[in-house]
Amino acid sequence: MVFAAAEYPFLNIFWTMIIFFCWVIWIWMVIGVLADVFARRDMSGWGKAAWAVFIIVLPFLGVLIYLITNSSEMAERKAEAYGGMAPRVGAGGASGEIERAKQLLDGDAITRAEFETLKAKALAT
Repeated sequence: MVFAAAEYPFLNIFWTMIIFFCWVIWIWMVIGVLADVFARRDMSGWGKAAWAVFIIVLPFLGVLIYLITNSSEMAERKAEAYGGMAPRVGAGGASGEIERAKQLLDGDAITRAEFETLKAKALAT
């Protein structure tokens, strides 16, 4: 038992764990990029096929280029897929309706009484 520990020291075990972790992260990234490529609605089938071949043939370069060129769009698509979990100010709901009513009030499109009515309706829902 002592000989086994001497043949594979702790630093080698630690290095193996780091390599395995990086390998799992790499597989996760490739799957995530391929999932994003095939979930896109703004890309043709040929474009999707080209990205898939590029990622499979030159994986490091393909994933790196895709992440550099499409990272912000990936985040937006992911947020939309999860129902817009990142709240946007004034995007909807009662606060959005009140904000739009306030803009109408500030632009003199509605009166103060109309603003209060719209605000009460928004808060009631």
